[in-house]
Amino acid sequence: MREVEEEIVSLGYQIIALSPDNPEHLQPTVSKHEIGYQIISDANMEASKGFGIAFQVPADTISKYKGYGIDLEKASGSDHHLLPVPAVFVLDEEGKVKFQYVNPDYRVRIPGKLVLEAARIY
Repeated sequence: MREVEEEIVSLGYQIIALSPDNPEHLQPTVSKHEIGYQIISDANMEASKGFGIAFQVPADTISKYKGYGIDLEKASGSDHHLLPVPAVFVLDEEGKVKFQYVNPDYRVRIPGKLVLEAARIY
């Protein structure tokens, strides 16, 4: 998104990212990755559930994450053990979804150029 952020904004769009982390954990991420767009905490996962992108993290994965130093409960402030799959939505002025990309494989992200092209179309 950083690659195409300026062009998307110039088309009149606003980029908003949802994070499963609670607000206190967001600032280090924003600073570390030099993110210019707005990131909103969805620690309760209500927005992610509403978009249909929340999934339950299996217990063995939670244990594996803890071994890597990733504590989902600390990051979100909750024990719901939910995470969002990577997704991008382009909404029109009325809030209607005009384009969506959802991929349950967190390693696969949509190319910024494709998001830009979707923004140009809608």
